[in-house]
Amino acid sequence: MKLENSEDVLRGVTLQVYRYVLKNGKPTGIREVQNSLDLSSPRLAFYHLNKLEEAGLLKKTPEGYVLDRVILKDSVRLKKLLVPRHFFYVLFFATMLAFQTTLFRPPSASRYYVFAVLAISAAFLLNVYETIRTLTKKRI
Repeated sequence: MKLENSEDVLRGVTLQVYRYVLKNGKPTGIREVQNSLDLSSPRLAFYHLNKLEEAGLLKKTPEGYVLDRVILKDSVRLKKLLVPRHFFYVLFFATMLAFQTTLFRPPSASRYYVFAVLAISAAFLLNVYETIRTLTKKRI
């Protein structure tokens, strides 16, 4: 049985279990989840794995549980690392700001130059904020 919206189950400990299996990248057993996430019992780990399986996000194999569907809202998966999507924008705007203030700096600052620096700085700071927010909320 698959739930209507499988993203509804991705909260609390169930989200932690999903993130662990996602980062693990190989079949994951009940005891492995219990030990890695410091859960109180194997039954609790089984409950959350089963909940994810019913939602259609995991699939049970003889080797353990594997991802059946990957949901990454605000992150990009690079091997076992989940990187917030906004981090790439931070890198882009930091590079643009560095170029704007070094290579493209005019002899005298015009209002267009100041506006460009302010706009790039605002975009940079907004994406830094979003990256930090994604990391602290531990969203997917």
